[in-house]
Amino acid sequence: MTQKTALTPATHTTPSARFSRSVRKGDILQVAGQVGFLPAEQCRPPTPAGPTLREQTRQTLADAEAILEEGGAGWDDVMMIRVHLTDTDHFAEMNDIYDVCFDAQYLTRPPAARCPLPAARTTVHVGLPAGLLVAIDALAVLDRARPGHRSLEESYNEVGG
Repeated sequence: MTQKTALTPATHTTPSARFSRSVRKGDILQVAGQVGFLPAEQCRPPTPAGPTLREQTRQTLADAEAILEEGGAGWDDVMMIRVHLTDTDHFAEMNDIYDVCFDAQYLTRPPAARCPLPAARTTVHVGLPAGLLVAIDALAVLDRARPGHRSLEESYNEVGG
């Protein structure tokens, strides 16, 4: 039976409620809803990356990417992205920011490593704590054939688990 493992990068705080930042089981990695907080600092409460949608979306995507990498995945492995906006008037602006982030990622990779097919995406209107404008979660399925891919069991055994 494949073990389920919670992952929290060093740049993230441990959630105060009973949930994990991400969970990996076998080749499936679920990244919980990330919000645009700056990297964690000892003894300081989480701080939003800024008051604008652009700042928060870019930080949220960076946080999700850090978690994907911690789990042995990347954006190429993501099958589904859910975007949660606090204001429906932000939809077009968020699309522009999202497109620029993913276009930049696509263009900076060598041709053989590019993934031209974007993940499926759903965008919904939600309530978030005061000051937060966007949350993003992702579901990744890791590619066993990808060079450097290690299964969770291999990673677990490597650390003596």
